[in-house]
Amino acid sequence: MAESERPAGASEEAAPPLQQSFMIPKKEINMVSDMGKWKRSQAYADYMGFILTLNEGVRGKKLTCEYKVSEPIEKLVALLNTLDRWIDETPPVDQPSRFGNKAFRTWYGKLDQEAEKLVATVIPKHLADAAPEVAVYLKESVGNSTRIDYGTGHEAAFAAFLCCLCKIGVLRVDDQMAIVFKVFNRYLEVMRKLQKTYRMEPAGSQGVWGLDDFQFLPFIWGSSQLIDHPNLEPRHFVDEKVVNENHKDFMFLECILFITEMKTGPFAEHSNQLWNISAVPSWSKVNQGLIRMYKAECLEKFPVIQHFKFGSLLPIQPVTS
Repeated sequence: MAESERPAGASEEAAPPLQQSFMIPKKEINMVSDMGKWKRSQAYADYMGFILTLNEGVRGKKLTCEYKVSEPIEKLVALLNTLDRWIDETPPVDQPSRFGNKAFRTWYGKLDQEAEKLVATVIPKHLADAAPEVAVYLKESVGNSTRIDYGTGHEAAFAAFLCCLCKIGVLRVDDQMAIVFKVFNRYLEVMRKLQKTYRMEPAGSQGVWGLDDFQFLPFIWGSSQLIDHPNLEPRHFVDEKVVNENHKDFMFLECILFITEMKTGPFAEHSNQLWNISAVPSWSKVNQGLIRMYKAECLEKFPVIQHFKFGSLLPIQPVTS
């Protein structure tokens, strides 16, 4: 797990500078034959470890439960609030095509310019050298400005951004619940607003055969939240009344609500994979199945991973046992 690898004391404000040279992350997976390099890499092990640690951290917990909110968590929420405000300041433009509103490029241009400054507000001064490396993952996490699309690769970049903040000691083990419930949940709200406002295209969507047009991680962590729930079973998430009454407590149901807002027609037709999942008997089985599916459909797919960037915090070098 990412947290265990940082030197003791690295997370103290007054800690000496980390003996680490940071670098601007770059693409390393250029051909399908490079995928083995990715799966053997320290980056893959740390990324997956981070996802699974958070999966355990939110198990059986509601979004509305009490948890510790540290200063870096508050600063990350403020950063996301800034991105949200910029959407309000950058209304969609009139254009002939319904999808991919070009105003997204203006919004993205602002992030591209300000990302390092935004990241610098979250990390302590003695770690200032890490800002350019970490900021790359933030810029990659909001969609593609050329294609005006968004998909699970962008979502993975945001998880990588948070993982990097753990590795440099800004976020800590006891921030786990707040990382998912406060920061990642706020990120999802901002992404949904981007998707709606600028009518973003799904990146590499598998259409009706994909889990969801845009996200994957909230289904994993959201199913973990529901493990051992006394009344809600997987079959209930296709029931509109159940979703309306419980979505504020559970990320999974929040995702279902957004899908039903954005899509018309029978659920079984527009979200066939999710419909099938509703027949699985228990949430722990759903959770395990989604983790397997995430590896197969996202992390082991060249079209997604070719865009992933590697640096000093998420290195392409093989895992050292």
